[in-house]
Amino acid sequence: MIAAKRLGAERIISLSRNPARQALAKEFGATDVIPERGDDATERIMEMTQGIGVDAALECVGTGPSMETAFSIARVGSVVGAVGAPHDVVVPINTVIFRNVGLRGGVAPVRRYIPELLGDVLEGRINPGRVFDYVTDLDHIADAYQAMDERRAVKTLLRGGM
Repeated sequence: MIAAKRLGAERIISLSRNPARQALAKEFGATDVIPERGDDATERIMEMTQGIGVDAALECVGTGPSMETAFSIARVGSVVGAVGAPHDVVVPINTVIFRNVGLRGGVAPVRRYIPELLGDVLEGRINPGRVFDYVTDLDHIADAYQAMDERRAVKTLLRGGM
């Protein structure tokens, strides 16, 4: 959301049912946060966009249903970006071909963005640590994953020597 806002997006819609993630989405620039999933999410977003769909969809979960939703809300000629670690995902090739919806994805090339974003981080315009709300060490990594799975944590920060 921070990137969409920085690049001038007028409307940023986030899909989340988790109150902590909803609050972060708004803090990071979401103009709308909706809790729906699947067909309900598609219907709601299509209503919000007068049946056109979104200019770009970012799939951040990596599941089949999440990818299906991203493609179903993408307008004709748009792009779905996939950054979630994919598991059980099928790319809807008919949508790619007949609705001309592109797919881009890969791991974040963090070093590529450091020169551009470091100033904003140092000046306090971006707080990249804001998503970390659970801190632990490697000895307790299983607890961290469980906390994220149970939605008690947004993201975990691992520290050495705790």
